[in-house]
Amino acid sequence: MPEKKADRRKLKTQKALRDAIAELLMEKELRKITVQEIADKADVNRVTFYKHYLDVYDLYDKIEEETLVEFGLLALSLEKLSAEDFYTHLISYISENRMIFRMIFSPNVTGQLRSKLSRLIEGVFLKIESEKRGTEITDKELSYLSCYRAQGCLAVLSKWVIGNFEDKPEFIIKTISEIDKRIEARPDDTKQRRR
Repeated sequence: MPEKKADRRKLKTQKALRDAIAELLMEKELRKITVQEIADKADVNRVTFYKHYLDVYDLYDKIEEETLVEFGLLALSLEKLSAEDFYTHLISYISENRMIFRMIFSPNVTGQLRSKLSRLIEGVFLKIESEKRGTEITDKELSYLSCYRAQGCLAVLSKWVIGNFEDKPEFIIKTISEIDKRIEARPDDTKQRRR
């Protein structure tokens, strides 16, 4: 029993440290953040910080690594869903991890994590579109389409996160889903709708 309590305490401390660095990254660049600032914001002492991480960069790298793995696994598990269901789960995940996503889209972050996230989302869209469209689309067209969808998705998410999650998740889900439906519409579909 004491071991479970220790694990819970460890996870709680790590979350506090991660939230602290995420919050600080909204105010200043990573290179200007100190261990002491993180410890103060997380309400722990420096020794506790060093029990979990080597330095500020180690903490940031761990957040980046875990975020990409979790986000990637989530995106891949959702690829068979409709666009609306896909975005419902994605938006829910982002909403549950607000501090991390505020950090990701903060202007004080180098953009490497955003770039990796973009490539990850682009890869998921590439896989989805490739399976959906098969041979009716060239590899080059597929590549551009996936890039366009990923960048559009990230632009909407970024606006929502930077806007401090002001709009309701349902609105964001509906907005991205509608954009996706328009992108997915084939020229023949568009002609039929106009009649």
